[in-house]
Amino acid sequence: MPKNSKDARDRAEASFAKKEHQARESQKAVPAYEAEGRAVSEKTARLKALRLAKEESDRKAEVNKVRVTPTKKPQTPHPK
Repeated sequence: MPKNSKDARDRAEASFAKKEHQARESQKAVPAYEAEGRAVSEKTARLKALRLAKEESDRKAEVNKVRVTPTKKPQTPHPK
């Protein structure tokens, strides 16, 4: 009987040690996960700002393009 108790205790201690190790590793991963999330958010914001600036630039270029339409040539009198 004592052997079974020792085996059970050894298994329980191994299981506990494994869970402690997993808990420590997950605590190490949290800052990396959060940093990655911040990096993605910052990159998304930067790309959005670039896209909006380009759209505004394109819009202004289109407005200027409409304003600079060529005028009609003055008509020359036709010989009669």
